[in-house]
Amino acid sequence: MADTRFSFSQDTLKSIAEDILKFARKRGASACEVDVSEGFGQSITVRRDEVDTIEYNRDKGIGVTVYDGQKRGYASTSDFSKDALKATVDAAVSIARFTAPDPAAGLPDEALLARDFPDFDLYHPWKISTEEAIELARRCEQAAFAVSPEIRNSDGASVSLQESHFISANSLGFMGGYASSRHYLSCSVIAGEGDDMQRDDWYTTKRDPSELANAEEIGHFAARRALARLGARQVATCEVPVLFEAPLAAGLIGAFVHAVSGGALYRKSSFLLDSLGKQVFPSHIQISERPHLAKAFASSPFDDDGVATRDREVIIDGVLQGYFLSTYSARKLGMQSTGNAGGSHNLLVKPGQHDLEGLIRQMDRGLLVTELLGHGVNYVTGDYSRGAAGFWIENGQIQYPVHEITIAGNLKDILMGIREIGSDVLVRGSKHCGSILVDRMTVAGA
Repeated sequence: MADTRFSFSQDTLKSIAEDILKFARKRGASACEVDVSEGFGQSITVRRDEVDTIEYNRDKGIGVTVYDGQKRGYASTSDFSKDALKATVDAAVSIARFTAPDPAAGLPDEALLARDFPDFDLYHPWKISTEEAIELARRCEQAAFAVSPEIRNSDGASVSLQESHFISANSLGFMGGYASSRHYLSCSVIAGEGDDMQRDDWYTTKRDPSELANAEEIGHFAARRALARLGARQVATCEVPVLFEAPLAAGLIGAFVHAVSGGALYRKSSFLLDSLGKQVFPSHIQISERPHLAKAFASSPFDDDGVATRDREVIIDGVLQGYFLSTYSARKLGMQSTGNAGGSHNLLVKPGQHDLEGLIRQMDRGLLVTELLGHGVNYVTGDYSRGAAGFWIENGQIQYPVHEITIAGNLKDILMGIREIGSDVLVRGSKHCGSILVDRMTVAGA
């Protein structure tokens, strides 16, 4: 399948992994795990109808973790020769022998390892030439300029393809891997001039290039978003409902995931400590984890530890049903891995009945946020403060664009204050979520 697109076949990657496990046994390691991967990509940007950049990448790598009892050592290399493999194992073994024991270190429980490897249709090569990619980017940018003479400049339109494959294996007999792809098309333009210039963008991303949105549609939409922001002003400081547009709403769900993930929990650096079985969202919120969806960005039969993934309900009626745990973090907490080493898998936030326009009408008066700036999130306390831009809403309708404001609150209150999830689900990563309407936040402006 992937062999003709890559320099190494899946069988070759498996052979390398097997060799490393043999070398580790010979060096006296009590256990070993290895990841062997290869990837390549191409990215092209056209700016003002001229080719701005053409970038190619081709990478390969091997990561080796060995255990000497409860002592762990890690080493890596990009050299696939036998001598380099042996030297990498030797380096990992040496590191392990001089490392302090860690009771949580070690391979997963054998019973949790994945044994079935269904195909989730994650690999779709994009056989597009450099010339074709340039033309596609040109069409996208030209479509943006054609919308209005007020579109006066461009940050460019980009076409990118990325393809990779890997094998993971360990000394308990686990070995699995697959190929995957991710492609995107984007456009970013600038409207207006002088003191009133506004930038906005839009992009489409899919595993299967045939499912990417039309290039002209992306250009048109990026231009309309930039034009809509002309004449932006500040608003007076107030407390009002805040509506997060779908691309930003996923970030709120991401903050929740971070707070209930093993690393934050065992380090006690989370605002949701000891929240299992407790209400963390309103009762109308339901969140499911679905690791086995076809073509989805976070689908996999196993996590980074080789633990089998499974469907589960993370939030039922607003109540937290389970954390996101790797083998290591689970042991630190005295719990069992949830198959989340490496992160969450396809979180589906149950949508409500209203699209973005419907949520604006529901909000009546408040702020629609379409851009967030900065990283003002304290995951220990939950304090949240971000620069923002968007639109002021009165009587259920957009009145004018706003910028140079800050939205603030505490994530505990924000999550519990979610009034509704939109039906306008936009999938660009592992979070499948529509726009989110929050009952009340502080908007700091003029």
